[in-house]
Amino acid sequence: MHHRNRHLLQIEGMHPPQIDAMLDLAESYVLLNRSGKTQRDLLRGRTLINLFFEDSTRTRTSFELAGKRLGADVINMSVSTSSVNKGETLLDTAATLNAMNCDLLVVRHDQSGAPALLAQKVDAAVINAGDGTHEHPTQALLDALTIRRRKGRLQGLTIAICGDVLHSRVARSNIHLLTAMGSRVRVVGPPTLLPSNAERLGVDVFHDMKSGLDGADIVMMLRLQRERMNRSLIPSFREYFRFYGLDSEKFAYAKPDALVMHPGPMNRGVEIDSAVADHPERSVIKEQVEMGVAVRMAVLDILSRANHRND
Repeated sequence: MHHRNRHLLQIEGMHPPQIDAMLDLAESYVLLNRSGKTQRDLLRGRTLINLFFEDSTRTRTSFELAGKRLGADVINMSVSTSSVNKGETLLDTAATLNAMNCDLLVVRHDQSGAPALLAQKVDAAVINAGDGTHEHPTQALLDALTIRRRKGRLQGLTIAICGDVLHSRVARSNIHLLTAMGSRVRVVGPPTLLPSNAERLGVDVFHDMKSGLDGADIVMMLRLQRERMNRSLIPSFREYFRFYGLDSEKFAYAKPDALVMHPGPMNRGVEIDSAVADHPERSVIKEQVEMGVAVRMAVLDILSRANHRND
């Protein structure tokens, strides 16, 4: 296997056949999960370590469930409470992990590039579960699966990604994946929250919701990272919601059969209104969570096969 295929560090650089193969396999795991059957022998005897330098209940639980459904031994290491506080470096941590003979390593870190650095130092297959403002590849895959199952395709769809795109690793991974798969991607938000090089990423830029959502098949809202607000990037939550929060009135600008997505956790009343978030037909936010487990099972499956060709 080519070194690059040993790990899942980013969507950027992945080709459509690779992405399709992952989504097709994930599709089969959706059906398996719904049937109540499991494939417990696939990762039996393998160890998966969830190494989270940053909190995330949803992503961690989802990987834990995916690993257990495939029969892996799953260990959660939440590092905020362990040795890093004592000054242990990332590379010391890598040495410790190698000594544990871990097979699959899921890493979330607040610094962009940390999972890639670990991947050079550990024997395990490394999966990036979000690094800094860089990427969150499994989130983009689960979003793509959700869209593909509902709309039957990704190609030719118009997808509006709204809110704090600048700081969002979810947005970055989605932009790479969706443009690669032939979707038309727009970013919508105030200039202070959009990357200056957005056009170079192959997306259209809008600063108001009305034109940004016009004709959109999918409206993907991003979490407004409250911790960024003291940097005066937006005037106030109330002001932000008035212009960029998704309520029924703004959602009506999109196509009548448009779907709304959100990577979670949601700030209700800040970036999205409950009436839209909980809409029975047009919100796929709960579905995204279900797809997350299936996608992570597919990723663990593919990487464990790529890394154990000889045994």
